[in-house]
Amino acid sequence: MATAFLSLNSLPTQPPSRKIIETSLNYATSLKPIVISGDPPTFVSAPGRRIVAVGDLHGDLAKARCALELAGVLSSDGRDMWTGQETVLVQLGDILDRGEDEIAILSLLRSLQIQAKEHGGAVFQVNGNHETMNVEGDFRYVDSGAFDECSDFLEYLNDCGHNWDDAFASWFEVSESWKQERKVSHGSWGPWNLVKRQKGVIARSVLLRPGGPLASELARHPVVLKVDDWVFCHGGLLPHHVTYGIEKINNEVSKWMINGNEDDNGPQIPFIATRGYDSVVWNRLYSRDTTDLEDYNIEQIQSILDSTLQVVGAKAMVVGHTPQTTGVNCKYNCSIWRVDVGMSSGVLDSRPEVLEIRGDKTRVIRSKSDAFSELQAADYI
Repeated sequence: MATAFLSLNSLPTQPPSRKIIETSLNYATSLKPIVISGDPPTFVSAPGRRIVAVGDLHGDLAKARCALELAGVLSSDGRDMWTGQETVLVQLGDILDRGEDEIAILSLLRSLQIQAKEHGGAVFQVNGNHETMNVEGDFRYVDSGAFDECSDFLEYLNDCGHNWDDAFASWFEVSESWKQERKVSHGSWGPWNLVKRQKGVIARSVLLRPGGPLASELARHPVVLKVDDWVFCHGGLLPHHVTYGIEKINNEVSKWMINGNEDDNGPQIPFIATRGYDSVVWNRLYSRDTTDLEDYNIEQIQSILDSTLQVVGAKAMVVGHTPQTTGVNCKYNCSIWRVDVGMSSGVLDSRPEVLEIRGDKTRVIRSKSDAFSELQAADYI
């Protein structure tokens, strides 16, 4: 492996190429094309598509693969091939922190995104609070192995001649071998641990600072995504978010991730999206346990949710962020779906579950004893 010089100026700060504002995905399919509006994507028309939603992954590549296989979009033969055909996959954020294979998961999803387009499907991700925290430089929840992965990936990027698209799209294929080689070469040499950690922190700062290549990659993803009449976000959308404008929110977060606050005229950290208990990525209003709430509290939350959905023109919302110990579930007349099951070994190490949406029907798909099973969850009228 070549050794990369870890300097804040050692990588180009130009973001990856951005998509046009509106694009229509036309492929060999009997369905109408998927139409994506916004940069990053905000509104998606996906007529007749099966939609699957996957919750927080937190750096656990094995669980991520299991969830994607369960969703029917990833091959189970180890080749990491898209098997979802015209399916639309939405991942609800929090890929970063608490696990050691963060970039590998992002890389795998990028590969699936490319493959899905060839079959008339699509892959979308929304950014969660752990994505925005890391771009802000908050590394409190970073796994030690994730710092190592950042160091390894920078070296791999250097080996790839700093061709970001090539290195990023292929990292999930080679990351395990780099990890194993690192463990063998470093062994149990104690003094290396401190040096390794310092190197990892610098590498992560290079990649994830505003304008850094990985931060610019995250800037491709929205904070709020509306697919047909379903809205997806990490924490929860409130009426004042919709009034402010979800496309405006997405644009502000994206610009901040790309440019930071380099001068007084630059975009400031978008507090309405990323800071505070009622921000889009931190909100837990819809995800909390209702057993300790009075009836009037539940009615208030129902009213807030109904108002939000009415303004945004959606019939239901899907959120992550708060682990559900009972698995994927719905509340408030099934107008909110909670899909974070804490599957990562760094969280609850629970069995993966995914939500499937087909027109007016939804179901939770979960595995039992390594055998797939399905649970009918709700029918919409």
